[in-house]
Amino acid sequence: MSANVLQVYRKLSRKPFGQWLFSRLICFKAPYFASIRPRMTLLEPNRGEATITHRRSVTNHLGTVHAIALCNLAEFVGGLTTDVSIPASMRWIPKGMTVEYLKKAVGNMHAVAMPEFAPHESSDGYELPMRVTVNDSHGETVFRARIAMWLSPRSRAG
Repeated sequence: MSANVLQVYRKLSRKPFGQWLFSRLICFKAPYFASIRPRMTLLEPNRGEATITHRRSVTNHLGTVHAIALCNLAEFVGGLTTDVSIPASMRWIPKGMTVEYLKKAVGNMHAVAMPEFAPHESSDGYELPMRVTVNDSHGETVFRARIAMWLSPRSRAG
């Protein structure tokens, strides 16, 4: 993905249904995300926002948004934010994720992802912690995640 992702998002998001189309394209590239039907609502270097709608297919036996749906949302928004934030000479992969479930997740969910520090170019690999906060439709935080993104230099061959 990388540099093109931000250009595609900016181009599509200005059009009717553009955010929806962009999100569908990402789900085509990474099909598992389609299970939660995420919608990217803001994407810029060092900040990304995405939503999911509370519907039956993302609920658990209690009728609340399932914990793994929240994790999936966090990885979706955290990964895209990482992708558009790092230097073109670097690549990334999630290395681990720690999560906190703070209260029942009821209603539509809104996730915000931001790195803990500005990513930089490096000849060595390093960990970039990406913080993701998910709020319910009342603005109350229901979930937090810290995704350890491993950044490393792209190989010269590609």
